[in-house]
Amino acid sequence: MFRALGDALNFILDPVLKPLLNLSPFWAIVIISFLIALIMTLVYKWATDQNLMHRLKGELKELQGEMKTLRQDPKAMMKVQKQAMETNMKYMTQSFKPTIITFIPIIIIFSWLAAHLAYYPIMPMEDFITTIELKDGFGQNITIITPEEIEILSDATQKINAETVSWKLKGPPGKYLLEYELNGQVYDKSVLITTESDYEPAEKLLKDDLVKSIRINNKPIKPLGKVKLFGWQPGWLGTYILASLVFSLLLRKLFKLA
Repeated sequence: MFRALGDALNFILDPVLKPLLNLSPFWAIVIISFLIALIMTLVYKWATDQNLMHRLKGELKELQGEMKTLRQDPKAMMKVQKQAMETNMKYMTQSFKPTIITFIPIIIIFSWLAAHLAYYPIMPMEDFITTIELKDGFGQNITIITPEEIEILSDATQKINAETVSWKLKGPPGKYLLEYELNGQVYDKSVLITTESDYEPAEKLLKDDLVKSIRINNKPIKPLGKVKLFGWQPGWLGTYILASLVFSLLLRKLFKLA
């Protein structure tokens, strides 16, 4: 189901967005952030009554100023506060329509971004790590089983001495199914080796008594490189949020939106 959904997203968005993957992740995310902010701004302008919005915004500002002068008169202040709440509700009702219109398209684009710009791909013949996280099974042996094209660079069978067990692998381009045998049960996880900006989901969560999750340790993309903001190194989502906030503010001022 999820694979079919991913294929559908790629079919819709690849012709438009995939050329941006030839750029660095930073510029790809910045350009997509700008395009989304522009679309949302235009929809907001088209779907709302801007004359009414400006009037309501002005009323709110006046009522807020009036409340500051009535701090010594709680009864009068409550009356003005009620008016402000009613005006604010009308303002929010106007804003709600463009939010509904853009919600699903934005979620679709977010899904595409997560599928292409969250991690670097595993390159052909590049060493990569797969890790299985366990709930139980300590002292037992666990074995990884790979297609013949995939080379196992560590011991295929390992004794479980901790909550995680990892293997180092490498292989040529292709999509492969890795299998993990524990206590007579076999678990699996797909991996994609490619030169393109594509990858299988990095982690597979399991509802199982023995295994908690299986993951492929793709390297996360940090669009800002080594730059940190207050000790935080944003990934694709953080970079998108920062860029979209800047673009949204600038575009709203440019289009003189309420």
